[in-house]
Amino acid sequence: MTEATLIYTGKAKQLYSTADPDVLKVVYLDQATALNGKKKVQIQGKGPVNLQISSLLFQTVAAAGIPTHYIATDNATTMRVYRCAMLPLEVVFRNFASGHFESKFQVRHLRPFSPAIHEYYYKSDTLDDPFMNDDQIKALRIADQATLAQLRTLTDLLNALLTARFAKAGITLVDGKFEFGRLSDETLVLADELSPDNFRLVDSRTKESLDKDVFRQDEGPLVPVYEEVLRRLTESEE
Repeated sequence: MTEATLIYTGKAKQLYSTADPDVLKVVYLDQATALNGKKKVQIQGKGPVNLQISSLLFQTVAAAGIPTHYIATDNATTMRVYRCAMLPLEVVFRNFASGHFESKFQVRHLRPFSPAIHEYYYKSDTLDDPFMNDDQIKALRIADQATLAQLRTLTDLLNALLTARFAKAGITLVDGKFEFGRLSDETLVLADELSPDNFRLVDSRTKESLDKDVFRQDEGPLVPVYEEVLRRLTESEE
């Protein structure tokens, strides 16, 4: 059997090859980053809880008929996924004002948006993930108009699905980002992860942060917050 080989280390995950060229192993690390990786801290226990949340939400998405790269969860830190050719885009949606949008436009915290705001950012740590519009994406041949339309449709479907799922757990989905890739047959699928690392979440009643903002703003230990999100999602499953 071919031994797994490390092929990439990201901010919070590692990718390994497997005996199947179309399948990868993703290992979730006990690491938190902010400010595009400029702030980096080892946090014991973060990897396993992030994996559990991401696995649960990928299963929710797949059950709704939306294609993903997720295959299965193997152990406390590892899941198997289909190999994707990733689009170098962060597809951002905003249901409420928070974070960068709030400070940039000086709007009140958690101001609701209907419909949700859509944004794209070019995935490049070197360039600090700059904002992109549709014309720039097409000019750089990252995606054509048909793919952009598909990304917007998928983002709206995912946003609606996950907003409802979090609401059942007493959590409001404020904003977040999705990443997409293409399988070997060119199918466009949801990839990366689905966790409080890439969603901004607040308690629906108290508006208390339940995401990586706790780490970004040094508000306290991160793992108990993520464990609370996992507990609520697990207990609210039908």
